[in-house]
Amino acid sequence: MTALIMDNKEPHGGYLAATPAGALSWGPLTPGILRRRYKRFLAEVELADGRLITAHTANTGRMTGCAEPGRPVWLSHHPAPARRLPYTWEMIRMPAALVGINTQVPNRLAAQAARAGLLAELDGPAAVETEVKSGTSRLDLRLTDRKGRAVLVEVKNSTLAEDGTAYFPDAVTARGARHLDELAARAREGERSALLIVVQRGDAERFSPADHIDPEWGRRLRVALDQGVEIWIYRAELTLKTVALGPRLPLAL
Repeated sequence: MTALIMDNKEPHGGYLAATPAGALSWGPLTPGILRRRYKRFLAEVELADGRLITAHTANTGRMTGCAEPGRPVWLSHHPAPARRLPYTWEMIRMPAALVGINTQVPNRLAAQAARAGLLAELDGPAAVETEVKSGTSRLDLRLTDRKGRAVLVEVKNSTLAEDGTAYFPDAVTARGARHLDELAARAREGERSALLIVVQRGDAERFSPADHIDPEWGRRLRVALDQGVEIWIYRAELTLKTVALGPRLPLAL
């Protein structure tokens, strides 16, 4: 049983603490108002005392529909000599829902859900390995159940939603397409492989590939599914205290 709770690496640092119910606790969050996102990884945020600070933005996408100036945002704070920017942007309040914008959170959430036995696609709790080398790529997770059965998993964060449908990607992603090809290669060799989509917003009821943004990713997803790759889609339940894996969502192709 010890193997079920041992990881080779923590993917997101220590501030997201596991709760007894299998969620992750944010710890203290600092509220503010988004003034602008710029240079992809930076955001200017006005704090309650009027100070303007620069926060790290852990998201490489366009963040369409979740980066509007004037919206309330919440930041985690990590003062350390090695960090140039002590604040990290975690969530934004959009009209219909909180949206989690940190693309590293789904990896941590998926690992915690696997340990806690909360992934319906697995038979109970699983051991977790992260950043697993596969072919010429690295995949996010290898999950191994109590009977020694393993599945390779690539985790993707979805923040774009329109009319109840969540989409991925929100920008063209050649790297994401390569991940699909690697999952398909593993499936063709008889290994179990899966794409896990974590929708970090509460106003989505289904998921679809964003063919209108990156048709090649959508095409390669369909090829991967035909070759045996599984797709697991979950909506994250976000509050200002915790983030948890919520209900499964259907795939709309």
